Amino acid sequence: MKRSSGIKIVIVAVILAAIVLGYFYYLGRRDRQQTQEEVVATVVQSVLMRDLEHNYPPTPKEVVKYYSEITECFYNEEYSDEELAQLASKVQYLYDAELVANKTQEQYMEDLRNDILEMKGKKYTIASYEVSASTDVEYFTQNDYSCARLYCTYYLRQPNSGTRVASLERFVLRQDQDGHWKILGWELVED
Repeated sequence: MKRSSGIKIVIVAVILAAIVLGYFYYLGRRDRQQTQEEVVATVVQSVLMRDLEHNYPPTPKEVVKYYSEITECFYNEEYSDEELAQLASKVQYLYDAELVANKTQEQYMEDLRNDILEMKGKKYTIASYEVSASTDVEYFTQNDYSCARLYCTYYLRQPNSGTRVASLERFVLRQDQDGHWKILGWELVED
C-alpha cells in the first residue's frame, strides 16, 4: 500500500509540474506575440527601413518605383521633420551625382518643403502610380554612359471633388560606376 501511495504522489507531482511549466510557456509565448504585434511600422518608417547601401534597386523600373514610394510618403503621409530629412536623403541617394550637384542641400530642402506645402495646400494626394513595364524601358548610350528612359503615370486625387488626374512623367536614368541606375532627371509629358 505504501508503495502505491508513493507512486500516486509522484504521478500527481509530475502532472502538476507539467501544468505549471505549460502555463509559463503559454505566458512567455503570449507576451512575445503581443510585443511583435505592437511593433507596426508606419508607411514612412517602412520606406525608410530600406538599406540602399546593400539593397539598391537593380533595374531602372525598380529605382523609379522606390522613388514613387518616397514621393507618396511626401504627399500622402504624416511625418516628423527628422523623417522628412531622412526621406529626402533616401530620394537624393537615387539621384545621379550631376542632379544632386545642381542645388545645395539647403536649397533642395527648401524647394522640397515648398513643393509639399503646395500639393498639400491644394489637398492633392497620390492615389496610385504605374511604372512602365520592364519591356517598355528604352536603353541607350550617351557620352559613354548607359542610360535608360521610362515613364511613370501618377494618379492624383483631390479629396473634395474626388476627381483623379493622371500625370505622366518621363524619367531618364544613368548607370553610375558601381552599376547602379541613378535618376538623371524627369519631366512632365504634355498631351
